[in-house]
Amino acid sequence: MDYRDFIIEDPGQIAAIAESARRVAVLGIKPETHRSQPAYYVPAYLAGVGIEIIPIPVYYPHVTEILGFPVVRDLRSIRGRVDIVDVFRKPEDLEDHLDDLIALKPDTVWLQSGIRNDEFAEKLARAGIQVVQDRCLMVEHRHSQF
Repeated sequence: MDYRDFIIEDPGQIAAIAESARRVAVLGIKPETHRSQPAYYVPAYLAGVGIEIIPIPVYYPHVTEILGFPVVRDLRSIRGRVDIVDVFRKPEDLEDHLDDLIALKPDTVWLQSGIRNDEFAEKLARAGIQVVQDRCLMVEHRHSQF
């Protein structure tokens, strides 16, 4: 299989990935004190529709729980299979997480709206990980429900 097959741009494939997610790690999630920001309300929506969230805040060392789920401090501390790692990080900060993402080997790494890094996506795709870029998981999940 060509690595480009792991770069997902087809709307039907994107919808299928969003719809099938049951366990989502959220890298860069924000706590309840930031309710108005996508890094909080997108995972809150996902939790609200029954998806298990694994919160991985990059900051907020005092926070131990978000959305009722225990905080995990890094990707390598996650146990078990992960359908999607939903990423709320600046494109220039993505490379810092590459090795941990490859070690975790989720089905999909999903870069939220406004986040795109083609070089990073190619590295993940070459490792056999699907990549969705510059799309909102909440929006795509809602669309898949119709």
